[in-house]
Amino acid sequence: MKVKSAFLILVMMLLTSCTAIKLTAQGKNVRVVGRYDVAACKTIGTTTATVTDKVIGLKRKEHIIKGDLETLARNAAVTMGGDTIVPMGEIEAGKQTFKVFKCLGR
Repeated sequence: MKVKSAFLILVMMLLTSCTAIKLTAQGKNVRVVGRYDVAACKTIGTTTATVTDKVIGLKRKEHIIKGDLETLARNAAVTMGGDTIVPMGEIEAGKQTFKVFKCLGR
């Protein structure tokens, strides 16, 4: 019985920390900066990223959610012609909006 419980806990821990979201080769070139670092940049638009914040009823770790959201936003910025993103506001229920910019000289 203890072995089954330990195995179940291990599986749940792995599921809550794993991610299948991959940063594209182009997305690797997109910077994530603060709002004061885009003064010389042109606003392209916004993108909203959404990920699951719970797996099997368990809350995912905040830093993993944040990383997944940034990965999605960076990938989206490429398709919009941007090279820089700025998070707008806090993460709410696995969702966050980002402003997308094209910065001069990049």
